[in-house]
Order: sequence, then structure tokens, then C-alpha cells
Amino acid sequence: MRMHWFALAAGLLLSAPAAAATAAAEPLAPGDDVIGTVKIHSAAWRDTLMDIARAYNLGYVELVAANRHIDPWVPGKGTRVVLPTAHILPDAPRKGIVINLPEMRLYYFSRQGVLSYPVGIGQDAYATPLGQTRVVRKQPDPTWRPTASIRADRPELPAAVPPGPDNPLGTHAVYLGWPAYLIHGTNKPDGVGRRVSRGCIRMYPEAIVDLYPRVGPGTPVRVVNQPVKAGWHDGQLYLEVNPTLHQVDQIEIDGTMPPAPLPDVYGIVRAAAGAEFDRVDWPTVQRVAAERTGMPIRITRDGPMAMTPAPLLHGASLR
Repeated sequence: MRMHWFALAAGLLLSAPAAAATAAAEPLAPGDDVIGTVKIHSAAWRDTLMDIARAYNLGYVELVAANRHIDPWVPGKGTRVVLPTAHILPDAPRKGIVINLPEMRLYYFSRQGVLSYPVGIGQDAYATPLGQTRVVRKQPDPTWRPTASIRADRPELPAAVPPGPDNPLGTHAVYLGWPAYLIHGTNKPDGVGRRVSRGCIRMYPEAIVDLYPRVGPGTPVRVVNQPVKAGWHDGQLYLEVNPTLHQVDQIEIDGTMPPAPLPDVYGIVRAAAGAEFDRVDWPTVQRVAAERTGMPIRITRDGPMAMTPAPLLHGASLR
């Protein structure tokens, strides 16, 4: 069976955004586990994958993982860049904030629907913790107070950094029940969608401005590690396999993805398929698990076909 991507409605032609995009709430039908649609961008001569990622509300590594055949710094004019802008929701309660570390993505469940944003997370030595916590307070124009360990590594830092362009917390901060861990903006947006923090969760400047008024003290926050996700949409089962955290580090270094063990893909697919288990196309499951593009791929036979690939998103340079 051919792999089928989520896509835009047939015949719809979009232009590339002139500025960075923010998330839009997507209502979920009962039993639906997928948000968004995969799109294709036609690169302008000055585009880099980092430019394209921010313009489409994506993280850098997730865009590289979906386009490992493309030079991330010089894609080339007219190059077709696949945008992994469809996502299977993590296996977690659909309430408050859910952050899935392997895909470096935050999901916020509101009354209007689901919003999703790319995030930067902790590097290997300073991993973002797993588990459950809550928002305890919020602060616009926060003051950054480096921890003792940060000041030990960087003794030139002051005890407090006031609001402004040198503040790594950006313009807004959401403080969690875990001391020293925050969801915040950044003055270095190139770090979004990468493992570069000391455990905090970084968002694009425009993304934290969008999320900030939606959450308040008491909002539950759950952090999970789910490189493999399966879910239903329009009567079809889809599988999404993301690089593991170890592979994310290697993609960041040189764009390659070395072999790494995955959780029980068979068990995850079997559990999601339930009574429709006999419809699963296992050769496709194997290909999806091997490629790990981070995009939902249809893995069931029969029934209505998935939508066809989107038209190109033509537009000027994103710079």
C-alpha cells in the first residue's frame, strides 16, 4: 500500500506566510485523534529550514527530520519542502497542557479545540522532567534570576537580568510547580525545536504571546516521552513515529539519524487498532517505523482513501 499523507482540500492554493505563524484552535470530532494537515512549501532562494520552520509554527529538528534529503541551510529555489504540520495527539488526558518531548511540541486543550506549538527542551545533561505538574503563576516582562549552577558555569552573569533584549525568558513566563522549570519565550528563537535549554520549555516569541492569556494558575501540565503515536481520523488509523531523543541530538549535529530502539510499535498499533486489527497494513507500519519522519501516515487498508497531497505553497522569500 502506498503511504498517504494528510493534506489540504483539493484545489486549495495557499501562499507562504510573510511572517511567523501562530497556532489556531482546531476542534476535534468525537473519536478523532489527529490535528492539522501536511503541506508542501516551495522554497525561495534565500530560505533556510530554520526560516521555514518558524514561518509555519514548526521546530527546526522536526522540519529537518521530515526533509533529511535537503540541505537545511541552502534548500535551493523551488525545492519542495514537506511541512509536518499534522500531528497525532499524545496518549494523555486531553486537558490543559501536554508536552511530548521527542517531537518537541506542546499541545494546549481549550474549549475551542486543540492548539499546538513547537518548543525547545532541555539538553541531555539538563533533561526536561517527565510527569505531572501545574501552572502556579504567570509573569509578563519577567526578570531572569540565573540558578547557582548557571552562574557557576557563567560567572560573568549578574544575579538578576531585567526585562529586555538580553533576557532569555523573553517577554512572558509561565511558572510551574517544578521549581526552576518554566514555559517561557526567548530572545534566541533559533533554539525552538531543539534541545538547547537547561530543562525549561522555550517557545517562539509570538507563540508565548498567543499561549500566555489562555492559561492560568491551576492549569494542569503533563510532560510525556512518546516517540510513537497512533490514532484515528475519518475511519482510518494513522501512525506517527518521531526520532527518539538520542536521534534528535544526532540530527542536530549532522542531520543523520542513527539506529535507535523504539517502544513496542506493534503493541501500540495493536492497542489503537482494536477490533480493526485485521485492516492494519504491517509493511507500511514497518516503513513508517524505519523512516521516523514525524508525520501521520495511514496504516489501514480499505474504506475511503486518505486525502491527496496538498498543492505547493508558492510565495516570496520568508525573510
